[in-house]
Amino acid sequence: MARVILFNKPFGVLSQFTDSSTASSPSPTLSGFITVPGVYPAGRLDKDSEGLMVLTDDGRLQARITSPKARTEKTYWAQVEGLPDTAALEALAKGVKLKDGMTRPAKLRQIDPPPGLWPRTPPIRVRAAIPDCWIEITITEGRNRQVRRMTASVGHPTLRLIRAKVGRWSLDGLAPGAWREV
Repeated sequence: MARVILFNKPFGVLSQFTDSSTASSPSPTLSGFITVPGVYPAGRLDKDSEGLMVLTDDGRLQARITSPKARTEKTYWAQVEGLPDTAALEALAKGVKLKDGMTRPAKLRQIDPPPGLWPRTPPIRVRAAIPDCWIEITITEGRNRQVRRMTASVGHPTLRLIRAKVGRWSLDGLAPGAWREV
């Protein structure tokens, strides 16, 4: 039976078990939170992103989650700069052209701040003259920093990004840094 662990990755944590950088102050890694042997991340979240990571000891499951051909849905909550108009939201939904090609269509909607949202440390930058809002976006790819690049391409840079779901699994009930086996 495959082991599956759901982890709420905090901001600033690398989505790997070791820090291979040569920086004088290494970044925190998964090993500071998860001590279960033999499990590996099924996908990544960049250091600046938060939220759900799935870890498993099943190579097939790991490949299914990460393969663009499998089209596993990944849902994100993105706090973006400005208030996107209908044209910007439609462009994101239809797919946008990035340096590495067109993105697949996405499911997308503007949302209220997610309920039960924890404060981020450090907090995002706030500009009194520039409003922000939250969008929920579901993609079936997983390109490097894809959601951030998509929102920036329509003029609304991402200020905070939280992955809320991967396939059938969700972040529900997991505090930052917490994990559970399913």
